[in-house]
Amino acid sequence: MQIPPRVLTVAGSDSGGGAGIQADLKTMLALGTHGMSALTAVTAQNSLGVQGAWELPAEAVRAQFRSVVDDIGVQAVKTGMLSSAVLVETVAELLAPLRVPVVVDPVGVSKHGDALLAESALDAVRTALLPTATVATPNLDEVAQLTGIQVAQEADMRQAATAILELGPRWALIKGGHLPPGPGQEDGGSAVDLLTDGTEEHWLRAPRHDNRHTHGTGCTLAAAIAAQLAKGESVPQAVAAAKDYVTGAIAAGFRLGAGIGPVDHGWRIRGAH
Repeated sequence: MQIPPRVLTVAGSDSGGGAGIQADLKTMLALGTHGMSALTAVTAQNSLGVQGAWELPAEAVRAQFRSVVDDIGVQAVKTGMLSSAVLVETVAELLAPLRVPVVVDPVGVSKHGDALLAESALDAVRTALLPTATVATPNLDEVAQLTGIQVAQEADMRQAATAILELGPRWALIKGGHLPPGPGQEDGGSAVDLLTDGTEEHWLRAPRHDNRHTHGTGCTLAAAIAAQLAKGESVPQAVAAAKDYVTGAIAAGFRLGAGIGPVDHGWRIRGAH
């Protein structure tokens, strides 16, 4: 039996199952890889928001990481919620010697507006974590947090990417899903992302779907990129495939509870029957 590519997510738990390691593991399975996890925090979370969060000790994160990497091995790693400077620095130290692709999702704020990263941890993200990244995947709020650059229109995304690249990742994926539609795009236009390594540019566009149930979008995209990289794809190939997967997951997102529901990680499986 062929062993599937192995991907490790280092992130927080979402008790509602829409984001965090739950979203990551569902995505990794849907894309044909074996997902593994090192939990950094436990959250009490549902469709309405985050009701509580409890950070794990750095030694617990380190032990989980070492258990997986030293025995099972990994072909890609994805990071998500790292709520404190201590955790950011611990994870950066663990990632530095690895020779596999690393996708850093610099999670700052939840879909519901709940802060998931302490202000004191931002410097550690800039100086320690981002330099380990093969791909960094900030949304526009995270770009502003990390660089001070406010992206108001598509043309601003190049400046944002340059600023992120200066912090050390090999590639920057600036996610423009929060941009307002441009002139003449009353139908919502397209959701545009910019992927660049400072030399090549890839503008990735997908139709916007009129669906408010988008919880877990960022986690899902980063996990999908990691899964595709673990399968041996180039960064541009992996990001394009991941955007296609997450676009379908957003279109199929469904209502759970009274608030914002999750994207549908199993949309391809369900669509096949």
